[in-house]
Amino acid sequence: MERKLKLIWDFRGPSAQKTAEHHVIHLKEYISIEKLSLNITGFQEINEFHSIAFMVVTDSEMKPVRDALKPHRGQLYQE
Repeated sequence: MERKLKLIWDFRGPSAQKTAEHHVIHLKEYISIEKLSLNITGFQEINEFHSIAFMVVTDSEMKPVRDALKPHRGQLYQE
């Protein structure tokens, strides 16, 4: 079983949550177009001025996705 990696985009400012929510729409479109093996996305409000959008990819899919979408950071995905 391949490792799952969580790719993260950070958004800051008063509209951070709405921006992160909207970014997830584009991540879902990308997953569909590229036919990625996982369909795990979401957003999370860290605080009033910091939210994140994320998608989960397998180890083998990480490099092409990273190069195409340029996430700000990544971490191992814990279910």
